[in-house]
Amino acid sequence: MASRRLVSSLIRSSLRRSSSKPSISASTSRLTSQSRASPCGYLLNRVADYATSAAAAAAPPSPPPAKKEVPGGGKITDEFTGKGAIGHVCQVIGAVVDVRFEEGLPPILTALELLDHETRLVLEVAQHLGEGVVRTIAMDATEGVVRGWRVLNTGSPISVPVGRATLGRIMNVIGEPIDEKGELKTEHFLPIHREAPSFVEQATEQEILVTGIKVVDLLAPYQRGGKIGLFGGAGVGKTVLIMELINNVAKAHGGFSVFAGVGERTREGNDLYREMIESGVIKLGDKQSESKCALVYGQMNEPPGARARVGLTGLTVAEHFRDAEGQDVLLFVDNIFRFTQANSEVSALLGRIPSAVGYQPTLSTDLGGLQERITTTKKGSITSVQAIYVPADDLTDPAPATTFAHLDATTVLSRQISELGIYPAVDPLDSTSQVFTGAPGKYVDLKENITSFQGVLDGKYDDLSEQSFYMVGGIEEVIAKAEKIAKESAASSS
Repeated sequence: MASRRLVSSLIRSSLRRSSSKPSISASTSRLTSQSRASPCGYLLNRVADYATSAAAAAAPPSPPPAKKEVPGGGKITDEFTGKGAIGHVCQVIGAVVDVRFEEGLPPILTALELLDHETRLVLEVAQHLGEGVVRTIAMDATEGVVRGWRVLNTGSPISVPVGRATLGRIMNVIGEPIDEKGELKTEHFLPIHREAPSFVEQATEQEILVTGIKVVDLLAPYQRGGKIGLFGGAGVGKTVLIMELINNVAKAHGGFSVFAGVGERTREGNDLYREMIESGVIKLGDKQSESKCALVYGQMNEPPGARARVGLTGLTVAEHFRDAEGQDVLLFVDNIFRFTQANSEVSALLGRIPSAVGYQPTLSTDLGGLQERITTTKKGSITSVQAIYVPADDLTDPAPATTFAHLDATTVLSRQISELGIYPAVDPLDSTSQVFTGAPGKYVDLKENITSFQGVLDGKYDDLSEQSFYMVGGIEEVIAKAEKIAKESAASSS
């Protein structure tokens, strides 16, 4: 009896459940619409529903930005350089951008410009990869650059404005003003990659450049038209000494100066600009044409391509003042080590095998291409003062050691002297100078040389002062110089 009641209860429960179930077609449609077969499909459908509803509620999308017109209609105007050819971005890896050209392949060091970028982005050709593809280094950030964008072959290297319009202004590696003072109004442009002056164009006259800094002028003087290196580790006063030199030379000599900030702190660049305004080296407003200095910055936050080329931009501005206006120009580079460091980064990005201590294999070539353009010609001179950071205070590091070969004078700033509170912390024993006395050389015959030396050994000339033996030829000149010194001493005492 109990079993019958249990069976009838189960049948009634089954009937109630079957009557409450929806139809098969409704269940199937609900599963199809929501696709709950897996959590992944469920989430994707939720995202799709949300995106659809959000798009329906949002305003209609804005039209895409109008594409820039291609100069010359995209036609090649120079078969050798491929000027006017249009390529397309095919790969972007950080600061390295690969561009494919169907025709008009650009030569090495040619400047390319992106046509579809919101701001001006310049690329410099570094390698040919084959099949119409060139590998370039960007002069600015590449965030937002996508494959397929159009690239224009300009047919020439990076060209920057030069002339008096640059005085009192700050510009970047591609010649754009960054001081918010308007455009640079000039008709003179020069490429940053140029040949060094030939031997027949160079001058050989030697003249001391008076800096007004006592320890420099007395112990290790600078030569006008030479290359001077300021060696020192971090925080020993290289930049401060450069600012003092700019101020003194601008006031004492009245010549033009060009300051190239290569990979240094942006704060220091701003401080230098403000100090130049306060000291009158840079004038603003209507008197801007009376400024004595042009500034070119490619600071620490810039991509390696910009830091590797900003030194050449500053040098190009200085070359115009020397060659076109016959000026004696002062070129300050802070810091030339960052130039080497940036080229090392570019070399690594291009996949070159590193050399000693991880530097690029073209270290000497890169540095020589810059240093050989800094010289004195028959038209004018460029005197370069370069701050050189010494990694870990090691002067044998390949970067500062390679720079030594190009310098006419070196001023070494010592950390031990700076710790004593002595500034500028110049070490006179490590500092060198190639400025000579100008005294003519003497030819002494071997027989006369032996006779004079024998007389010194025999004590014949013990009554002569040591000073009379300095910078003379034979023993007769020694005796004549001793008599001259004696007469001058007698005249001064009386």
